[in-house]
Amino acid sequence: MKKDSLDTFGVTLPQLRSIVAEGLRGGDWCDLYFEQTVYNDLLLRDGAVASGGFSFDYGCGIRVLAGEKTGYAYSESTDMTSLLAAARAAASIGGNAGCVSPAPGAPVPADLYPMQHDWADADKKALSTWLVRLEQAIKSRDSRAVKVIAMLSWSVDEVLMYNSLDQLTSDIRPLGNITVTIIFAQDGRTEQRNVSRSWRCGSEMFDDGLLRLLADEAVAGLDDSFAARRPKGGRMPVVMAAGASGILLHEAMGHAFEADFNRKGQSVFCDRMGKRICPRGINILDDGTIPRNRGSIRYDDEGVPGQKTYMVEDGILTSYLHDRISAGFYGVSPTGNGRRESFRYNPIPRMRATYMESGTDGTLQDLIASVKKGIYVDKFANGEVRIGEGDFTFYVNRGYLIENGRLTMPVKDINIIGNGPRALADIAAVAGDLQIDDGTWTCGKEQSVAVSCGIPSVLINNLTVGGE
Repeated sequence: MKKDSLDTFGVTLPQLRSIVAEGLRGGDWCDLYFEQTVYNDLLLRDGAVASGGFSFDYGCGIRVLAGEKTGYAYSESTDMTSLLAAARAAASIGGNAGCVSPAPGAPVPADLYPMQHDWADADKKALSTWLVRLEQAIKSRDSRAVKVIAMLSWSVDEVLMYNSLDQLTSDIRPLGNITVTIIFAQDGRTEQRNVSRSWRCGSEMFDDGLLRLLADEAVAGLDDSFAARRPKGGRMPVVMAAGASGILLHEAMGHAFEADFNRKGQSVFCDRMGKRICPRGINILDDGTIPRNRGSIRYDDEGVPGQKTYMVEDGILTSYLHDRISAGFYGVSPTGNGRRESFRYNPIPRMRATYMESGTDGTLQDLIASVKKGIYVDKFANGEVRIGEGDFTFYVNRGYLIENGRLTMPVKDINIIGNGPRALADIAAVAGDLQIDDGTWTCGKEQSVAVSCGIPSVLINNLTVGGE
């Protein structure tokens, strides 16, 4: 425990104990979540960095649990008068608390998100120049690029957590982001591309290598995008590309594994623990320990050490994603998935980096070669999921028709429609090419938190393709 985190918020350990004691007048569990966030951004538009932003947020959230009731209050000041008042407000719910599970294990390594170049010393002029060079690199690769909008942003989030078990933890979480939108025009038609990257590290991420990577990705396959057509729809096999296709895994399955949905009987998986939900050999996990990853956290927002949690092992559902409350309900250890948007919000079970491990069914080319007629999906966009039923619909940004084991016509304007449990059961092959996508994924579930996702190339039979 670093003493400077206590100094950041102007509190001492005896004071924290006094605040918790005040909260415990209304329940049997109380925790404190102090947070200081410094955020900056730079926006490039029309060839120049036209604006920049800065914000500073600071405060403390106090939670008191009493049975199924939660008392929550926050203060944007951390003086004792304000904190004690917030503790009294949270305690006013009254009653007796249910079981809350203590945190297991040891913290993950301190260098989970190292900063070679601290964001506090970031050279905004150099970063602005980098943005201008990025636009130039994109336009030099393809003259059809008519508009480039790029947002470079970074934040450093310092948190301090204390609870009625006398557990004191702290963390400093850096996060750098770059999102680029490019409009291409050809013969009166336009195509939009979006590319992004995000890591928990310092300003060293904005180097020439990243610039080239983004520029290349922005123009890749552009001819096919302009040539793409809408195919005939129907039920057919779908091959999903490795990497960003993991968003379907996150949305259609991952949310249904979050323990609060299951505890309340709202998830299609609430009665499937210990049962087979997909073929043998398939492992699905949620991981908070990947170095530099956007979804990684040394501690979750309840002070539970970050960890790797297998939800599905060899096709069997073995764990939900737990915060302290759901872990107490199920009589298991919390998995480090208690997360919140900021000190203004109560923690709830949320994902971190959700992915499927590599399989043993060869390569992407092998999966495509096994399909007589189907669709290959390269990029998904937005989707909708019904947690209770497991039904999902996802829009395809980029893909190809598969005919007799070969990629043929580029396709667009289609939806992939299915059911999460049925799709898991219909997985026919998993390649050995897992990729974790490093885009700027943000998950919204009452609150917004940074996450990431990944998947190897996967063949799923019997999905519905919404086409002509």
